This record gives sequence, C-alpha cells and structure tokens, in this order.
Amino acid sequence: MAQCLLKAGHDVIVRDVQPARETALKALGARTAASPAEAGRLAQTLFIVVVDRDEIAAVLDGAPGLPGLLSSLTPQHTVFFNSTIAPEDVQGFCQQVMAAGAQAVDAPISGGPARAAAGTMSMMLAAPEAVLVQHEALLERMTAKRFVISARHGDGAKAKLANNLMAGLNLLAGAEALALGERMGLDPDQLLKLMAVSSGQSWMADDRLPRALAGDYEPRAQTKVLTKDVRLANEMAQGKGLSLPLGERAAQLYAQACQAGFDLEDDAAVLKHYRQLFRT
Repeated sequence: MAQCLLKAGHDVIVRDVQPARETALKALGARTAASPAEAGRLAQTLFIVVVDRDEIAAVLDGAPGLPGLLSSLTPQHTVFFNSTIAPEDVQGFCQQVMAAGAQAVDAPISGGPARAAAGTMSMMLAAPEAVLVQHEALLERMTAKRFVISARHGDGAKAKLANNLMAGLNLLAGAEALALGERMGLDPDQLLKLMAVSSGQSWMADDRLPRALAGDYEPRAQTKVLTKDVRLANEMAQGKGLSLPLGERAAQLYAQACQAGFDLEDDAAVLKHYRQLFRT
C-alpha cells in the first residue's frame, strides 16, 4: 500500500516493527516515524495494517518508550482500520479514535501484497458517507474495487469475515479434492486444469493450488492468518447463537494445519496437510 501511494506521488510516512520493511520503503522515498504517535504528528490520514486486535491496540495505546497514536490525534485526522478483526473490536477501536476527536473508518482489505502495490486491491468500507467522500481520491488510487457496506463501524468487518469464511471453505474444498485425486493415482496437474474450467472452479483454488503443486509455499497470506479469519467468523456466528456446520469443521482443519507446522507458510500449504492426512 505504501509503494502504491509513493508511486502516485504522495508523501508517505511509515512505522513498522520490522526495520527491514522501513529501510525498503525509505529507498523508495518514504519517511519513517519513530513511533505511532510521531506518525500521527507527521500525517493526517493513517492506515493501520497489522495482523490482529492486539497489534492494533499496541499501535493506538503505545508501548514502553513508544507513545501510541491516540496521543497525537486531532479533528484533522482520519484513521483507517484495514486489518481483519472481530466486529466488536473494530467498533471499540473506532470509538477510541472518535473520542480523541478524529474520524474513523472500518476498512478491511483483500487482494494480497501484489494487488496492494498495484493499487488494485479490494476494500470494504463502513463509515459515514461524508468521511468516505473526503478520501475518495486517495482510495481510488489504492483500490480497484470498493464496497460501501454501511455507515456503521463493524459492518465492514462482518462482511470481510463472511467473505473470508467462504474463501477458506473454497480453499479446503479444492485442496481436499486435489489430494483425493492424487491418492487415487490421478495426475494432479491435469486434474487441476479440469477443476479450473469445470463446476468445481473457485478463485481460491485457481490462485493457491497451482503454487502448491509447484512446491511454492512462500507466504503471500500465511496459513495462521486465514485460520484466524475462519475462527473469527465462527465466533461472530456464535455471538448470534448460530452454529456453522462447515465453518466449525474448517476452523478445526486450519488449526490442525497450523499445529502440523504450516502456520507461517502460504495458506496453500493446506494441500500438504491433506496429503499427510491421506497417507495415514
């Protein structure tokens, strides 16, 4: 996302816990901030793109020696929450930002690093219309598809979790079918070609499984991240007294894949997990 904005000529300030990422962006023209609070003093539009609620809390509240973003917010600031987290968590974070006088946008993203850099990712938006209109030009540079879910913070998170539940199910289904075909003695490459143009086709299978067959598990999206998203979808349902028959089993399978050592690999590694299951 920072690369995309730099290419568009924006003044970009970055703060990351991994110095190598900051160094790479500095080489492209970005400036760095020593803390979340300093990022807030240097920029008025802020995107928080981290893994989970605990990391967002650390950005907002700070850590020893690193003052948090909340301490520097003013009515001129807008904070976009781009992580996939529980709806009630993003609601709480948005309330904290607004209590500091700033504007907040519930804005989970989809598409992965390549599409983010190209400005073609998708974004689900939940915020008052006036706030979105104010940032329309910026969002147009960063995204190819924007879905305005509602004006209520938390609805973007709900939509993202429903979508990622479906993505997780499709990936499991594709990996299971492909692993079954292999176990039956079929050529997996030929089977995948069939699946890609037949009724079993899905975007997740098309994107992930060719990499898996090539043995490429370099993480574009880590297994532990999709595991988190599927778990959160189940928890969202449970909060409404619902049980997800497929979702609950999917959560178990993803957790097993993480426990088997695939947590830091690309989520295409669920194929390796199925191969292990089918050998036992």
